[in-house]
Amino acid sequence: MTTREAGAGFAETDDMPPRPKYDPKVSVSSSAILGPIPPSAGEDDDFAHRHSSFSLASPGFYDNGRMSGEGSPMMMSPWNQTGASPFGSSPWSATFDNVIPQNTLIGSLVREEGHIYSLAASGELLYTGSDSKNIRVWKNLKEFAAFKSSSGLVKAIIVVNEKIFTGHQDGKIRKWRVSPKAPSVHKRSGTLPTLKDIFKSSINPSNYIENRRRRSALWIKHSDAVSCLSLDEEHGLLYSASWDRTIKVWRVSDSKCLESIQAHNDAVNSVVVSVDEIVLSGSADGTVKVWKREHAGKSTKHNLAETLLNQECAVTSLAIIKSCSMVYAGSSDGLVNFWEQGGGAKFSHGGVLKGHKLAILCLTAAGSNLVFSGSADKTICVWRRDGTVHTCLSVLTGHTGPVKCLAAEEDTDTTRNNGDHRWILYSGSLDKSVKVWSVSEFAPDVSQMSMMQQPQQMSLDGDSIPSNSSFSSTATGSNSQNRSAKY
Repeated sequence: MTTREAGAGFAETDDMPPRPKYDPKVSVSSSAILGPIPPSAGEDDDFAHRHSSFSLASPGFYDNGRMSGEGSPMMMSPWNQTGASPFGSSPWSATFDNVIPQNTLIGSLVREEGHIYSLAASGELLYTGSDSKNIRVWKNLKEFAAFKSSSGLVKAIIVVNEKIFTGHQDGKIRKWRVSPKAPSVHKRSGTLPTLKDIFKSSINPSNYIENRRRRSALWIKHSDAVSCLSLDEEHGLLYSASWDRTIKVWRVSDSKCLESIQAHNDAVNSVVVSVDEIVLSGSADGTVKVWKREHAGKSTKHNLAETLLNQECAVTSLAIIKSCSMVYAGSSDGLVNFWEQGGGAKFSHGGVLKGHKLAILCLTAAGSNLVFSGSADKTICVWRRDGTVHTCLSVLTGHTGPVKCLAAEEDTDTTRNNGDHRWILYSGSLDKSVKVWSVSEFAPDVSQMSMMQQPQQMSLDGDSIPSNSSFSSTATGSNSQNRSAKY
């Protein structure tokens, strides 16, 4: 595989097909859909077809009898179980089913260059980041562009209009821009904080603080890996969470660091922006904290309003449905707690979603009803919300490694006469692949799915079978996990 220099990209060809319509009556071959091999593919690249499936349920997805710490990422180390990849060295492969069920795999993007740590969907484009330091851009299931950072695996990506921000293992946030003359060309346009701000701050001794390694460092710089980025588009603010236990607030317009929040006692794994100027953070110290933002002149001030969760196991990921003010927190014990936001910073605990047997590694929401959870157990649970009642519509399987990141966008190309509302879900895994799923908000036809999966002998339990009842409960369980779990 040829290594691309930063700024290198691919021009879109005239014969590039649009995203395929999912007509269950038509069988489409991958060669007809996928088109020509991207220019970067080597001559010895081969295309491998891999069949994936999803299941309505999987036996024992949550086991109340498992011993304390069994699912701990520190003990199991699922992301280190990389082994030999089952995929070929082809840049990507895709398969399509003759009969399209409610939720199904529609393609795979595979690059044998590193584990996938981050995703961002923006319109027709999908950005993927890996530990190879590359950021790749995909369009219509084809590689469209690529650019590379000088150091640090890509742990977070966020897209703001024509600007792309990436958070890295080396503690840096890099900013990229799309060339106005060539949409496939991305060029680095700076870092956060800027060199100018670093120089100005370094002159004043009061701008130095003691970091977690007991070394002196500028407060405007992260001293450890950037684990997450979140955008407050309305106010033009970018939030970065880090393993250095802080959250930093950046003004997008000029990349200025407005505030550094000493947020947690351990690595901050996730940060999300809610409504009413509320920000939430989740940490390896086992807490979920609520922060209320106040404006102080040209700067900001975030005050701790409430601690929603305080547990032994690490909080690994957060997601929010802003339209109904629902907040979800995934943990290393495989559980997802959720809360409903009332007025201001008041939250009420709604229950716990039980669908996984290993650590939750990522969460994302789609629309006002769907929530997706990805886990170290290599599966993705699709949850539908009705008020505070949540039903597991299906469990998506097919990854051969832990599911590390998720992104979703509305599928505007697919319309159904019955009013079915569908979403495109992207899942990145430590198996070095990104899988693309078509997901419906409708509940699956259990009898139809049973016929399709007759070869599988499934043992359904009460925590994983789709039903009209909720899988949630107010009990958080007694399974304690090791802290200091970083994601």
